[in-house]
Amino acid sequence: DICDHLLAAEQKTYYNTLLALRGFCSLHAHDDQQALQDFQKVIEHDSPHPNSCIKALCGRGLLRISGGSRYLTALDYITACQLKLEETIFTIKSYVPWNQRGLLLKVLQEEGQKMLQKKRYPGVCSACGQKKKGLCRFQWSFPFSFFFFSSRDAPGVYQLASLLMELDASDEASQILCADALYQLGCVEEAHKLLSQALSRNPQRSPILARLALLQLKKGFMYDGNQLLKKVIRIGDTSCLLPIMDIFKDEDRKMMKTHCHFRALTILKEKQKDADIKEAIAYLSFAIIASGGYAEDCLLIRARCYGHLGQKKTAIFDFNTILKKDPRNVQALSGRGFIYLALKQQKEAVQDLISALKVEAGVAIQAIRSLKHEAQGLITQWLLQHGRTALTELVATKDLSKEETLRDLLMIAKALIKICKDSQCHIFYTDVLIAAGKYEEALDHLREAFSHSLPDDFASARLAVLQLKKRNVPVAAHSFSILAKRDERELMFLLNFVDTKQQQHLSQVAAQEGNVLIKEHCYEKALGYYTLAILTSKHNPRYLRQRAACLMHLKKYDEALKDMEKVIQLHGRDSLKTRTEDHCSKGHLLLSVAEEEAAVQHYIEALELDESTALCSIINGPGSEILTKTFHKIAQHHFEMQHYEEAWKITDYGLKIDKNTELKKLKTRLKREASSCSIH
Repeated sequence: DICDHLLAAEQKTYYNTLLALRGFCSLHAHDDQQALQDFQKVIEHDSPHPNSCIKALCGRGLLRISGGSRYLTALDYITACQLKLEETIFTIKSYVPWNQRGLLLKVLQEEGQKMLQKKRYPGVCSACGQKKKGLCRFQWSFPFSFFFFSSRDAPGVYQLASLLMELDASDEASQILCADALYQLGCVEEAHKLLSQALSRNPQRSPILARLALLQLKKGFMYDGNQLLKKVIRIGDTSCLLPIMDIFKDEDRKMMKTHCHFRALTILKEKQKDADIKEAIAYLSFAIIASGGYAEDCLLIRARCYGHLGQKKTAIFDFNTILKKDPRNVQALSGRGFIYLALKQQKEAVQDLISALKVEAGVAIQAIRSLKHEAQGLITQWLLQHGRTALTELVATKDLSKEETLRDLLMIAKALIKICKDSQCHIFYTDVLIAAGKYEEALDHLREAFSHSLPDDFASARLAVLQLKKRNVPVAAHSFSILAKRDERELMFLLNFVDTKQQQHLSQVAAQEGNVLIKEHCYEKALGYYTLAILTSKHNPRYLRQRAACLMHLKKYDEALKDMEKVIQLHGRDSLKTRTEDHCSKGHLLLSVAEEEAAVQHYIEALELDESTALCSIINGPGSEILTKTFHKIAQHHFEMQHYEEAWKITDYGLKIDKNTELKKLKTRLKREASSCSIH
């Protein structure tokens, strides 16, 4: 009321002072709108009064905190400090409520730090424009060379920090803010002195240690700077560098990066203990932070260090950081592939290593060869497995038009024969060349790869494929028959390279050779030829029967049964006689493996189809006497189980084979025991 009365008087004495006082009165009374109007009138007055303007700026700054405009609050207080620091201090101590003073100091510290870190805000430019417009008259009234503040100007932040230190000389955040401003102003010695004083109160404060380390490096005191960095590493707070790096100048960040990178390399060169590697990681982290978060050379080394320590997921994170910026980085792709290898993640490892080989095969191969023998072996195995799977799918579909896939496979194959001298790698390379139609090149490679040793069955089979291209069918059939006995799936894969006409010719030649060998009782050799005949004829039943007979001679009854099962499944237009003989053959095989009931069922089925043919087959083997004993045994079992109808059926068919006395007795018992049942 007093201020209102004085302001209403005709004589406008102390007009600005009274407005400022009324503004603070309104602020204390929580009338923010009236307070802002009074402060704004003082600031925009035609004849501004410095002390009154300082009060108005401080008051408006307080109001802007509650309005969420913290950046503008800082600008108001910086402007006030530039007008008169002592008056600004007096105003804060006298007019700012004690319960708001702590928040004000915190806001000014944070905003000052953001200004030095060059963190601008949405709408800052427009806000600055409004402030400039509001103070345009002020500019001409006060001859300050630095009046309008930009967030890139360290002098204003220095004045703000000086204000904060005057308000609380022991506050560490204010001391750090002042030191950062001095650093940006080029006052290195003053900044160093201030930080040293702050450190004396708290020797373990990593933000202070990190700043002092930079200043020592900048002054050329490398040893002292390095000792300070070691202290930060021991404390374990490497993240303290993150906000500091926004304050450091570019040339100083580069210097810090170079120094830390060199220190890490020196440590890794001299020592390899876990503690040393962890120290190197810390230095590399400093270097990466100093580079703005990305330094390819440091990230690569750090990722390998993490991998060595078993921190595999952290290592992958570093590799991912590199690959995000440079997806074709060979070292990062290889490195991440090796980490996936250690994690036994086959798909991811293979994908990364193939990508690395595509970009620069020489570098990727060298990286793989630098690994331990066991790791190299596993990589070779996975790459070979991937390549064989892709090639098998490619040739099985006969889609050899996929040039890109063939190029990739050729690249993998070439890499494998450089990484490993194993015959499997040379064979895979040959397969890819054959798939690509490079027959002469494939032949030359086979001869060169196996020039100092006899080619194994797998290599010989590849030679057979190439010989077929020259119409040398008998020689090819011989090599294929050997592979057929050893690895039927491998032979099926190779037959994808042989056209239909050649396969038909092969099946005929193989069957003929198998028949000759059977007559000579060379069953093992005949087996390979019959297998070749089956595969090249798409499972012709005739060749399946011949192989089953051969397997029976070799007493491989289970395998023979599988062949006869396929034969019976393929029954279609076969004659009645043929089908009858097939059931007898399977019945005979089932007797050989003691599956008597199943054998009896097949003989019954044969008798139902053609009794005379079935009886002839039984005489040739196993013989009527042996078979009727089996029929009696199975019939007796069903009788005991009171399955009279089944027992009668088996007995009846058994008596067709031979008038066995025991079967006759059983039939009589069946009539007597089941007299009350109709079993006909």
